[in-house]
Formats: sequence, C-alpha cells, structure tokens
Amino acid sequence: MTKPAATVTQNTWEFLRDPMITPTGFREYDARWKYPDEINLPGITALGLGLGTQMQRRGIEPVIAVGNDYRDYSLSIKNALMVGLMQAGIQVKDIGPALSPMAYFSQFHLDVPAVAMVTASHNPNGWTGVKMGFERPLTHGPHEMSELRNIVLNGEGETRSGGGYEFVHGVREAYLDDLVGDFKMTRKLKVVCATGNGTAAAFAPALFERLGVEVVPSHNELDYTFPNYNPNPEAMEMLHDMAGSVTASGADFAFGFDGDGDRCGVVDDEGEEIFADKVGVIMARDLAKLYPGSTFVADVKSTGLFASDPELRKHDIKADYWKTGHSHMKRRVKELGALAGFEKSGHYFLAEPIGRGYDCGMRVAVEICKLMDRNPDMKMSDLRKALPKTHSTPTMSPYCSDLEKYDTLARIVDRLAALHADGGTIAGRAIKDVVTVNGARVILDNGGWGLVRASSNTPNLVVVCESPESEAELRAVFADIDAIIRTEPSVGDYDQTF
Repeated sequence: MTKPAATVTQNTWEFLRDPMITPTGFREYDARWKYPDEINLPGITALGLGLGTQMQRRGIEPVIAVGNDYRDYSLSIKNALMVGLMQAGIQVKDIGPALSPMAYFSQFHLDVPAVAMVTASHNPNGWTGVKMGFERPLTHGPHEMSELRNIVLNGEGETRSGGGYEFVHGVREAYLDDLVGDFKMTRKLKVVCATGNGTAAAFAPALFERLGVEVVPSHNELDYTFPNYNPNPEAMEMLHDMAGSVTASGADFAFGFDGDGDRCGVVDDEGEEIFADKVGVIMARDLAKLYPGSTFVADVKSTGLFASDPELRKHDIKADYWKTGHSHMKRRVKELGALAGFEKSGHYFLAEPIGRGYDCGMRVAVEICKLMDRNPDMKMSDLRKALPKTHSTPTMSPYCSDLEKYDTLARIVDRLAALHADGGTIAGRAIKDVVTVNGARVILDNGGWGLVRASSNTPNLVVVCESPESEAELRAVFADIDAIIRTEPSVGDYDQTF
C-alpha cells in the first residue's frame, strides 16, 4: 500500500487512482474532511483499509456495521470506505441510510463489535467524515484516532482475505421500536419537529406519531441541498426558525435535530430558545427525583448549574465537568458509571436504565416527552423559569486554522493562567480557578465563567461565557476574555455573537 499524499490535483488521472488525504482531517474523536478538496475516493478506501487493519491488529472480531447520512455524496463515500474494509478482511453489514445513533444502535441490535458511520454531522455540505468505534457504546478518542492516522498516512494498511458484504434490512424499524417501546403519551402535546431537511426527517415525524404526539412539521422533506438552513440546533438561525414555528402554530415547544440526528435542540412555548445545557439541567432535575444520588457529567462549555443548582443538590447529585466532544463524554459517562452526560452542543448521553450511553437526539426527544407526561400541569417555559437565572452566550467560534489553533490556544491558556497567578481579574471579579482539562475555563468568585478551547471538528476556537449576575456582567466577561484572544493575530472573525 502506497502512502496517501496530502494533495493530488483534481481532474487528473492520478486523482481517480491515487489516495489523497489531508492529515488534519484526523481529529480528536472522528475524521472529517472537505470533499473532494481534502480527500478523494481512493483516500476514503485507504481510510477503510486502515480502519480494518486497526481492527485486525487489536484482535477485534472482523465484523462492522456501516451506515451513511442523507447527503448526495455520502453513498459514494460509504461505498469507497466499505471497499477498503473488505480489502482488510472485514465482513461489512451495510445498514443503509441512517442517523449516527441508529448506527450505534445497530452494534447492539446486530451484536457486532464495530461501527463506522459516514457523516459530516452538523457541518455544511461539502464536508464528509466518519464516526467510528470498536467498544460499544464508545467511539474513537484521541488515542484511537492517532493510531488510525498513523496506519493510514504511513501506508500500513494490510490486505487480507475473508472480507464480505451484506445489506441488512429492518434496522430503522428496530431502532424506532427500541426508542418508543410500549410508551404512549397520556397528555396531549403539540410539538414542532424541525429537521432542516436533513436525515432526521426520515425518523423524527414517525417517532412522534408512535408516541402519540401531534407534529407541526418544519422542513421535514428530505433535501440534501439544505434549501432553508444547515441543520444545526446550536446555530441561532435554526433556533430562530423553530421559535417562529412555535409562535405561528401555538405548539407546546419545538425539537430541532442536526444533520445526523445525534443532537437535539429545544425552543419553549413562549418562543424562547433554551440552550442545550439548560435543557440538560431541566432533564437532570427530573431524573434526580427518579434516581437520587446519581452522577451527571457535563462538558466544560456547560452551565455551572449542574454543580450549584439547589434542586440537584437536594437529591445528592454529583456533577463532573469534563472535556467537550462526544467520544470524551461517552467514555467519561461509562468510566464513572454516570446516569447521563450533557453537552452544551446538544449531545446527551443517557446511560442505563434510560439509554445505552451513546448520544441520540431521538432518545432525548422521547425522554423529554416522558418528562412532560410526568409533569402534566407544567409548560416547557415553566420548567425554564424554575431554573436559577443565569446569563449565557451562545457557543461562538472565531476562525483559527487547523494548523495553528492548538498552538494559539496554548498561548491563550498560558496568559489566562498567568492572569490568575498574578491576582488579575475578569469583569472586575477575582478569578477563583482556571480549569485546563479542555482549553481554559476561567471561574470567577461568583460562579461566573468564561471558556476558550479549540474546536475538534472545524478550523475554529470556541468561546462560551456565563454570568449568574447580569447581562452587563456577561458582556464584560466576554470582552475581557476576547481581549486576551485578540492578542493572537491568527484568530479571525466570530461566526456569531450575542
């Protein structure tokens, strides 16, 4: 096997023959490239051969479930990936078009050890990638990704006999059956179902029908050109559209799902967009009553309420703040035996006895419907207003190239740590601590905080801030954090502000 090149000129003989892979596509917990600018189809086949070789080296049973999201090029990507897997002697079980959580579910349903899901997740069209894992419900983290990267880029993929292919029917139906079981709503609910024309459109409306929930459709026609907006329930564009649908229809609330269905966003009956970490606290409050003494994991971008909320403390809930990223969070939930993990981006990891520990936007929607059924006199806005008041920014992402972002972040973290050591302030408040488990989360003396970290998936830094005091203090926290970020000339404009 020859080593893949970082560049092969498009529209040439070599581009259709030789593997081309940009190394930066191997990220912390999945693989993601612009296609065909950063990877070509022979490169995808080399990736499949590398993934199969990794399975063989680790002594994993050579069987893998493979799915793809609903984009016009995802089937071509999946076919090229499966060729490489079969070259490595792997038996491929093709589950067809899928959500990422459906692919994770198929590991359990088909009793196979490995999964590979072709998806660019919430990235816009032009991106592709693979989410993969060997130990259910976990997916590749930094160690596994580094190992795979070296196998692929060093041309160490090994061909073997024994590979094969089977298309498996019925996984979608089994997945929906598993989500709903025999549960039926006893309370009437009218819910906006927003899918942004993405893959979730083939699942969510049917799911709500099975639950007995009235659906107000919002861009539920499958259309891989994404004519309205890119499906991403963390983006204000989608949240604002969901809010408009709630107001126009008089719905009880809205659910929004990202391009591969592993994330869920919520807008309440008053058209208020509830950031996903606050939805997590609402869910945690409900689950705490059912499972007192549980541990919840929250990512470093999330609200401080998981640790400070009086209702959670009353039920002896333990909070653990951990690294952002679906693989990091899944692994942490499993390691601690936590009941659930919550990520500000809308990834929720509901473990036994609720779920299986992987991130599934559909499972979150089901559990929120059950929550509302247990609280028949409460509106979603009531649950939001019952939380202690905090002021938060959306997740903001200033540009910083993949080649520079980690070095840039390291210098910013050093400056923030030095500010703390020197007795400096943020927004006029003393710095209580700087947590560096994932970037730097600067915690102030009143519980407010500001975070800067590197995105694992895109050429960006990530900035989030929160204040328990006021909007004015929130803006002051952001201004001071941003002033330190702006000392780095490689950092560009924000994708959104507040």
